[in-house]
Amino acid sequence: MGMTTTTQKPKPQVRLTPRLDRLLDQESVLGYFLMAPALILLAALVAYPFVLALYLSLTDKVVGHEPTFVGLENYIRLWSSQIFRVAFVNSFIYTIAGTVFKVVGGIGLALLLNRHFLFRRQIRAGILLPWIVPTVLSVLAWWWLMEPTFSIINWALVNSGLMVRGPRWLSDPIWARASTIIVQVWRALPYYGITLLAGLQTIPEELYEAASIDGAGPIQRFRHITLPLLSPVLTVVVTLGIIWTFADLELIYVLTRGGPANATHVLATISYIQAIYVGKLGEGAAISLYMFPVLLAMMVIYIRRLRKE
Repeated sequence: MGMTTTTQKPKPQVRLTPRLDRLLDQESVLGYFLMAPALILLAALVAYPFVLALYLSLTDKVVGHEPTFVGLENYIRLWSSQIFRVAFVNSFIYTIAGTVFKVVGGIGLALLLNRHFLFRRQIRAGILLPWIVPTVLSVLAWWWLMEPTFSIINWALVNSGLMVRGPRWLSDPIWARASTIIVQVWRALPYYGITLLAGLQTIPEELYEAASIDGAGPIQRFRHITLPLLSPVLTVVVTLGIIWTFADLELIYVLTRGGPANATHVLATISYIQAIYVGKLGEGAAISLYMFPVLLAMMVIYIRRLRKE
């Protein structure tokens, strides 16, 4: 029997209009066309909420009532509030102190993880757990550890003879501020350590060997080799860390809810309370926008650093 062959008809090709074809041939136009989905998403999720918050901050908007334009009245009135001034100062203390401890601890952790030891890969993966676990769950665990009635930390300190009475972690203003910084550092330290470890592994070993032959000690090698070559990664990590920390809400709200006696409030917590609990959307938006200059400055530093790299 003779075999019959079937010929497939060619699929019709989509033809663009000559004008659209010429536009897409231009690289700049094609680039904007490909970026359009991301730009639309950013406009809907970032630009629109920011513009709306800016508008609300200039009104006396309260839930259930029509807003009235008041200009800068919300911003001016906030400075007369003692709670706001405490939160403003606490935001900088919380951010600066936490960042210093995270940078120092992160560099030390990265140097330790960069050594050769047994189960190195497993330990590196396990260290990321505090960063991976949801913030609310990990902070609730810390609240249980520090709560006066059930504090395992105080029980260990008292029964080991180190202290007669454990610290009032969450009921004393000074200890409460320290507690928020401790938990913040514990949670973010793995991120700093692993990220800086990646930066350390890009430094050629030959540089350390040459420096050792020239008589350089560990401190000199760290100062003249490690820090300069690690600075690009360190700048990016610190900048992002400051942005996240300055706008942090969950950790402090779950651990202390701004107490005791409003001693641990930061701008993010009082903005949330005023807008969501009290219902003063205008005042809450004004509080949140007080964070904008700091965050904008850090973003400028971050973008410039990325462009330089």
